[in-house]
Amino acid sequence: MLQGKKILLGVCGSIAAYKSALLTRLLIKEGAEVKVIMTASATDFITPLTLSTLSKHPVLTDFVKNESGEWNNHVELGLWADLMVIAPASANTMAKMAQGICDNLLLATYLSARCPVYIAPAMDLDMYQHPATAGNIAHLKSFGNHIIDAEHGELASGLTGTGRMAEPENILAIITSAPDKKKALTNKKVLITAGPTYEALDPVRFIGNHSSGKMGYALANAMAAQGAEVTLVSGPSNATIAHAGVHLVKVTSAQEMYDACIGYFPTTDITILAAAVADYKPAQQAPQKIKKKSESLTLELVKTQDIAAALGKLKKNGQFTVGFALETENEKENAIQKIKAKNFDMIVLNSLNDKGAGFGYDTNKISIIDKQNNVRDFELKNKKDVAQDIVKTIIDTIHV
Repeated sequence: MLQGKKILLGVCGSIAAYKSALLTRLLIKEGAEVKVIMTASATDFITPLTLSTLSKHPVLTDFVKNESGEWNNHVELGLWADLMVIAPASANTMAKMAQGICDNLLLATYLSARCPVYIAPAMDLDMYQHPATAGNIAHLKSFGNHIIDAEHGELASGLTGTGRMAEPENILAIITSAPDKKKALTNKKVLITAGPTYEALDPVRFIGNHSSGKMGYALANAMAAQGAEVTLVSGPSNATIAHAGVHLVKVTSAQEMYDACIGYFPTTDITILAAAVADYKPAQQAPQKIKKKSESLTLELVKTQDIAAALGKLKKNGQFTVGFALETENEKENAIQKIKAKNFDMIVLNSLNDKGAGFGYDTNKISIIDKQNNVRDFELKNKKDVAQDIVKTIIDTIHV
């Protein structure tokens, strides 16, 4: 099953690191080529010499290979691998993986990997059961990673409970029994818009909205986890990207977002317009800060470029477009009209009347409507889980 497979084995600082030697031997016995990446703390538990001898490759521990300045290219490592296994995975490393923190070679390679990733946690039982660890594991699952659950038994602390790294034989069995298939959106190009746009009144003030960008960023991460090549065009946002397969293009105004989308759209397979683009902008932008000289100020507003409508006119056979509708009344009727007006294949509807949905929240409650006016309602969920629902619906609809 693993014959000819290229496997990256990540080893973290844990007493269970000694098991990585046996795991390396088992993987090679199955016909795999194994390269090992260790964190600095892992070398306190097992020597790189042991694993380099077993793997027949130099063990990688840092970005710099030697004094001559050669470096271990994490991007090339991520592209090289058919499979990545992190065993043992410490609580510290999993927390960093969940948040996209990148301060060592193992984490940089994980963020660059386009292959399936298997994670085998190892820690004491209270650490494993802590809500923070459970939350990090949930995040890692939402990114498309495979968690190999810790096992029950005697721990290094002397306590007995769940936290032991799965035995190497069990890890091997899980890896070899997994279906060998490419990710659903491999080779697909995806364009996503996110966040608000800011339309300048003067060098200091702007017209904007409360969009956080969290939904669009969650969609970008979820699409990339399915193998897509994602371009995310984002207005001002504090949201973060957690996947190396996402190319972030930052813009500020509706015009800048329009220009970027027009440029990327022709070569895009799937487009998701999740941004809250301003419908109007000031007719004139004052070159200097507007002073408070009177009791009132009259502004003339003009329409911004309609990105969705423009892309709808440019759309060719084979391109799939998804819109978003945030409504306050006649929600489904307005969303259905928007599908026709913008030439969407599907629209994601959320209502400000639903508690926990809309701008600023970490949660959302959506309905997905297709061109045949079929409506599927979803419960209130974390936006990362909502993104998974949307991506799955798209994949099921286009039958990739």
